[in-house]
Amino acid sequence: MVLHPVHNMVLLGSDNTVASGRSMNVFERLNPKIREYLKGLGIERPTPIQEKAIPVVLEGVNVLIIAPTGLGKTECAILPVFHRFLEIEPKEDISILYITPLRALNRDMLKRTFDMGRYLGIDIALRHGDTPPTERYRQSRRSPDMLITTPETFQILFMGKRLRKYLSNVRWVIIDEIHEIADDDRGAQLSVALERLEEISRYGFQRIGLSATIGSADEVARFLGGLTGDGFREVRIVEEDLCKSMEIEVELIQKEGDDESLAEGSARRCKEIIDEHKATLLFVNTRDTAEILGSRFRSMYRDFPVEVHHGSLSRLSRIEAEDGFKSGKLKALICTSSLELGIDVGHADFVIQYTSPRQVTRLIQRVGRSGHRIGEVSRGKIISLGIEDFLESIVIAKRALEGKLEETRIRKNPLLVLANQLISIALEYRKIPSERVFEIIRRAYPFRDLDRGVFQRVINQLAEEGRLGFKDGLISSKKRSRLYFIENISMIPDEKTYSVIDITTRKRIGTLDESFVVSNIFEGESFILQGRGWKVVGIEDDRIMVNPVRDVGKVPSWVGEDIPVPFEVAQEVGRLRRKLKEGIIERYP
Repeated sequence: MVLHPVHNMVLLGSDNTVASGRSMNVFERLNPKIREYLKGLGIERPTPIQEKAIPVVLEGVNVLIIAPTGLGKTECAILPVFHRFLEIEPKEDISILYITPLRALNRDMLKRTFDMGRYLGIDIALRHGDTPPTERYRQSRRSPDMLITTPETFQILFMGKRLRKYLSNVRWVIIDEIHEIADDDRGAQLSVALERLEEISRYGFQRIGLSATIGSADEVARFLGGLTGDGFREVRIVEEDLCKSMEIEVELIQKEGDDESLAEGSARRCKEIIDEHKATLLFVNTRDTAEILGSRFRSMYRDFPVEVHHGSLSRLSRIEAEDGFKSGKLKALICTSSLELGIDVGHADFVIQYTSPRQVTRLIQRVGRSGHRIGEVSRGKIISLGIEDFLESIVIAKRALEGKLEETRIRKNPLLVLANQLISIALEYRKIPSERVFEIIRRAYPFRDLDRGVFQRVINQLAEEGRLGFKDGLISSKKRSRLYFIENISMIPDEKTYSVIDITTRKRIGTLDESFVVSNIFEGESFILQGRGWKVVGIEDDRIMVNPVRDVGKVPSWVGEDIPVPFEVAQEVGRLRRKLKEGIIERYP
């Protein structure tokens, strides 16, 4: 690691490099048709992580594959699983289940695998909340070989008789971006669903987890594997430790003579950095910051090719932004964690993090999106606003380059998830002994220490509320069970939203939370969305009709935007501040 103080700038760099030229080519172990397809794409040699992981997946053992962005993790799972699928006879309904935490990742995965599947004769389909009823009906009548879905839709598959029967044939479950959900309620829900799948499985299934660089690989591996009567299931960990070179700069922005404000100065500096590169991802921590920065770019540099990208924009808006960046029409995307994961936006040669990223893993994932090719250096810069932000940023950058990542802490015994799963299992089986349900749930890693008394108290409460039946040791579904399940299937905090419709194009731009709409949105009021100004011309039920305007207007706010700072980072920032105050530090780190 090197540290170069340059005026108000700190440059941190790691000198890790990717090993190349390894002699073994594991592609030779794959089906000739797969090799033929890869060759047609100009791919003849595996990446380092593929060399390590593909043989392990071919063995059929459970495996957690960990590597930085851009090293081909997805293919580590897909290629050997497709190879093994081509070998099995007979080929039955839904042999492969591919689960990602985001619908956008689902769609991206379908695009990436569909052509290969067609070439190999593997039928691949997508199923999530946006899937049309006609497609769902088709899948229930003739299931695909590989189904791409979300954790929530996976739960629903247990409800239908045909779909549940199809699930019993699953031989491979691939969980993409597993680090993103392992430590929350969605992860706990998914871990129970895996044990429910184990309960009905005819063949048993291989568990494959794909993860970005994480601080607690063993913990995530145990989450993936779950338990049996003999203890934790074995899960091999395959990690690419020779990670890409990474350079991170931290720059403190100060107001200059012509700038009206620090915010204007920071936008001007971001524009200068973007101009120095071909394609830049500009990450911010919240959606409202993305909107403010996008709006400021449009007011200061009207025709500058930049777009805003976050989860409250419509699917079409996001896809247009992604395609514009990928094609080179856009110089930059101002984005949130919506692009932190593996959505394909093409090649970025630089990343700007606007203000402290708050967490080490978040910084690594974001900067890792630049230099998105083997052997390239990942380069990024944190733009800090104020000395506190600057100190926090250099501490996080230093810890990132030293590999001091936050530990992943799996949430234990979340009772909301327990209640949800009790009702879901009752709906699946109609009647089932509570002792058997207890055993299924305790096999899930987050519930490994679930107390029998707590389990029974949750059953009793649900029974008292009429959401569940319980008699003679049997759990059963009731009329109110299905409604409760549907209303509570999502572990993502629920907030009523309003769609924003551009009346000039009839296109949906995005959504606003009810909490913002009630206090701020009236006819004639202006606000910004997609980094653009809009004027409200009418409100119809849950739709806000708007016209484009040049006025900036109010900045929306959305629920769940704060990112916590790890205790270890806060401690180190405190130590650094004390040293600076006492004048006993000349160099950091």
